[in-house]
Amino acid sequence: MPSVSSSITTALGIGSGIDTGSLVTSLVAAVRDPKEQVITNRQSLTTARISALASASSSLDTFADALSSLLSGTGYAGTPASNDPSIANVSLLPGGVPKGLPAQLEVRQLATARTLASTPVSGATAATVVGEGELTLTVGGQSATITIGSANNSYTGLAAAINGAGLGVTASVVTDTQGTRLVMKGATGAANDFSLTSVSGDDLADFAWAGTDSATMVSMAAPQNAIIKIDGVEQHYASNTVDTAIANLRIDLNKAAPGTTVTLATSEPTTTMRDLMVEFVEAYNTLMKGLNTATATGADSTSSGVLNGEASIRDMRRQLATMTSTSLTATGSYKTLSDLGIATNRDGTLKLDTDILDKAIAADPSAVVQMLNPAVSSTTNPGLAGMMDAVRDKIQQKDGSLAIATSKYKDLAEKLTEQLEKLDTQMTNYEAQLTTVYSKMETRLTALKATQSYLEQQIEIWNNSDS
Repeated sequence: MPSVSSSITTALGIGSGIDTGSLVTSLVAAVRDPKEQVITNRQSLTTARISALASASSSLDTFADALSSLLSGTGYAGTPASNDPSIANVSLLPGGVPKGLPAQLEVRQLATARTLASTPVSGATAATVVGEGELTLTVGGQSATITIGSANNSYTGLAAAINGAGLGVTASVVTDTQGTRLVMKGATGAANDFSLTSVSGDDLADFAWAGTDSATMVSMAAPQNAIIKIDGVEQHYASNTVDTAIANLRIDLNKAAPGTTVTLATSEPTTTMRDLMVEFVEAYNTLMKGLNTATATGADSTSSGVLNGEASIRDMRRQLATMTSTSLTATGSYKTLSDLGIATNRDGTLKLDTDILDKAIAADPSAVVQMLNPAVSSTTNPGLAGMMDAVRDKIQQKDGSLAIATSKYKDLAEKLTEQLEKLDTQMTNYEAQLTTVYSKMETRLTALKATQSYLEQQIEIWNNSDS
């Protein structure tokens, strides 16, 4: 039979070793953890949704920017060509696409350079002396002194000194059956005429020329500018290579042909346009598959996409889906992507019928190119890149569904953070309350323990008295 003292001890828990600090912590955790888990789970989902919306917008930007960059390149603008390369040939210059083609070119005159030749000296060689002294070489407003001394007194030495003057005049020594002579040639263009005047040395004076031929120095060609007409406008150039008449286009003048018109035009980039359609469908499908994954409906929340049920993404998919039926031009044989064989699958991705595309390109390549990549885009003929930019701008507009959804989730994220902070405050207060309660309980238990000790002593005395 239990004693009175043991019953009191059991009832009060005295001596049970209860850690009130741990008890308080456990009780707070039991209240806090479920609430905190709900908030943190919602925080994780909200953060994931904000990230997914940003990713969708970024993917759309990447797609639109890549398309614009691709179509602005020369590969999708065609290759410039001349219908008579023997008169003039053309090629692309880096930095952009030529504008203003086709153009009509007439080469009225080629640019030429001043060419001088000394009288051949029979029996002479490149090492034959020419005489010591000085000559002055003048090109435009610049002059240089040509000095011939004992170290360079030869045809070869004279040519080297002229070349070393750095004024754009080249000299060479020619030896043939007629003998040896000095040949000099300047740069093309009327402004690049030159003269060689004598300063000292009688023998060296034989190589002087100042506009008048002599018995020892003769002009073989006079300098002149190239003269061309482009679409009837006359233009003059010092060189036969013209790279400023039409932006981003180099024109090489090969032959003067007054009265003959050469057409400079751009060939249709039919092969690259076919490749463009294939690449466009592939890139579009990559974007759409990403959206499909984000909005997928699973058996439960863990297997569903993070944006499942999100209206802004449904709107984004709807806007993208209109691209196949949107008119890219108001004129021509083909007006929409569907006319070129692009159709929409049930999951929103695209499929391309290359047979239809090839027939369209074969039938009217100019119409296909003009529809997809017009030389000058407009509201009625935006082209593929212009349409993509318009769709992107509509999806990403400030008051659009995507922006509203992003703002909504950011606001929710802030509220959840506030809820977590509020829970922290509540649990801190709750912990303080429990600590106070158990502190008072400890005080009472201490008093009860003193009473228990007193009672135990009295009982012991009673028991001894009975014995």
